[in-house]
Amino acid sequence: MSATAENPAATATPTAVEERVRARVITDEPLYRAIPVALRFTPAEPLAVRVVFPAELSPEDTDNEWVFPLALLEAGLLAPSGSGDVRVWPCGRVQVVMEFHSPEGVAVLQFDSAALRRFLRRTYATARTA
Repeated sequence: MSATAENPAATATPTAVEERVRARVITDEPLYRAIPVALRFTPAEPLAVRVVFPAELSPEDTDNEWVFPLALLEAGLLAPSGSGDVRVWPCGRVQVVMEFHSPEGVAVLQFDSAALRRFLRRTYATARTA
């Protein structure tokens, strides 16, 4: 009997984590616009998180992906964090704000903190099995 047949987990590779969430685009307008956002984590990059915005928000009409430290997301759930292109901070008890800076401008989005915490729990579980 092969090692794989005896212990399938021995050769299994951890899978990526993807969480689809809704974010609210914060603008000067009185009404907000909700957009779908994908949060991604792969064991191959255990210190990074990816936030993918839909093509409709990009001037190039392609998905817009931001990569930043997982630790920034973790810290931003508790206190204002970041000083570069990505900044994260809690907004009340149930919301988190992410601010993305690029040469084209600044995008400010609000997320439900429960969705971000759920994503982090799944990344921790995946990282432990890696």
